[in-house]
Amino acid sequence: MDQSAAADALTQPALKRQLTWVDAFWASSGVPAGVLLTMGGIATIIGQPSWIVWIVSIMMGFIQAFVYAEIAGLYPHKSGGASVYGAAAWLPYGKFIAPVSVWCNWLAWSPVMALGTSLGAGYVMASLFAPDAAINTWRITLLDLGFIRDGLHLRINFVSIIATGFLLLTFALQHHGASRAANFQKVLGIICLSPLVLVGLVPILTGDLPSDHLFPLLPLIRDTAGHMSFGSWNILGLTVLAGAMFGAGWSTYGFETAVCYTREFSNPRRDTVRAIMAAGLLCIVIFTLVPLAFQATLGLDALLDPKIYDGSGVALALAKIVGGGAIVTNVFVAMLILALLLIVMTSMLGSSRTLYQASVDGWLPRYLSRVNKHGAPTAAMWTDLGFNLILLLASDYFAVLMISNVCYFIFNFLNLQAGWIHRMDRGHWARPFRCPTWLLALAATFGFVNMAFMGAGADVWGEGTLRNGLLAAMLILPVFWFRHYVQDKGVFPTSPVEAEYAPGDEAITRRAGWLPYLALAACAAMVWLLHISAQLPA
Repeated sequence: MDQSAAADALTQPALKRQLTWVDAFWASSGVPAGVLLTMGGIATIIGQPSWIVWIVSIMMGFIQAFVYAEIAGLYPHKSGGASVYGAAAWLPYGKFIAPVSVWCNWLAWSPVMALGTSLGAGYVMASLFAPDAAINTWRITLLDLGFIRDGLHLRINFVSIIATGFLLLTFALQHHGASRAANFQKVLGIICLSPLVLVGLVPILTGDLPSDHLFPLLPLIRDTAGHMSFGSWNILGLTVLAGAMFGAGWSTYGFETAVCYTREFSNPRRDTVRAIMAAGLLCIVIFTLVPLAFQATLGLDALLDPKIYDGSGVALALAKIVGGGAIVTNVFVAMLILALLLIVMTSMLGSSRTLYQASVDGWLPRYLSRVNKHGAPTAAMWTDLGFNLILLLASDYFAVLMISNVCYFIFNFLNLQAGWIHRMDRGHWARPFRCPTWLLALAATFGFVNMAFMGAGADVWGEGTLRNGLLAAMLILPVFWFRHYVQDKGVFPTSPVEAEYAPGDEAITRRAGWLPYLALAACAAMVWLLHISAQLPA
């Protein structure tokens, strides 16, 4: 970048350092509401081991967070979250490997906006209208997407219309920067996370945890006629378990979004690790207690209700746990709707910053690096909005969720391996937080375990889920090619902030050698073998 261009860039609006770790904690406080999006589906898929799945998944997520905290500390000048820091590790080993991490992270997080607002809209419809009301069946079909998944199409119905209103509301609230949005989320978080905590505590305090609702810990199996029974831990049972762990990870690992705001922390070296650890502890409480209380109260028969699977009946089911009449139920449902809007705001805050930093770093088109006078990445936010307005037209939100989850697990694997790659290639860099080596190795192993869940269990959620997710991940390749070779002529940009921060030895020696390539090859082979070996339920 020449001097005139650098001077011009310095005068442009940029992200502002005005956040503390407490702000980031509240900005990511919507993640626990993710339990509302997937809890019913996972309970329906696996049956009574569901509550164990959630406990194991959130503990795995917490261990992985220590790696994210270390690699985030290496780049206090960058925004965008863990995928951006992980991409920097992979860049010396292949230009086309690194952007996959960033793209997959965004493609996994952005659909939360459509999923959260549509589920909230579903709660509104369930509260206002009887299940057989004509308004629930009205729709206009726009496009058949059966080539992606049977029964999938784009349509307009009242759920998509209400959800669009919710999405536009949350979009408007974030135009004044992350600081004001975080303050709003603090108030919203205190109000709407309390019902989730209450749901988790009531059965424990009352002792209402029937053992026959929690045991035996055997997978739920369906035969060709649709009849359900307890199975065993054979290949079929383990495949279903892998599918459940795959689905749960989309929710439980999401608090890594707390490190999306490193570039906006007033003290990034101190605040980064505090933010992600505080968010992780909140998620441990919610993801442990709520699924346990949910299952213990409802029992297996109630969990098999189709409205539990798609999430539309989860709010009313949770309301029954705390008791009370119609007024209490309506208030409770309203608070859960706010909880969903909280995760939508968390998603928009985090995913827009991923797009922004990916543009600054040269992965995605230049226009995404524009910000407004308040320091909000508005170009990225508008892109997020447009993408999710299209997703709101999809007839099967769970299909969208699980396809995006394939992308999320790819990001997860690349980033957990980035921990040891950074340690080998940049071991001399200052680290505000240093993950214990044994924990770094354990988290890297979890990266392979998660990909095993994906390879064996992704198609439990529908035939072609793994294939479609891999195709979605590959969409970054032409996008990156356009940015790097057409817009930037094969040279990565260097922002003024980057130039000021760089420690002066950016010519990294690839000390990891062939090990990153071996990790990729081993992962690909494992996913393929497990995928062809899996036995899917009828």
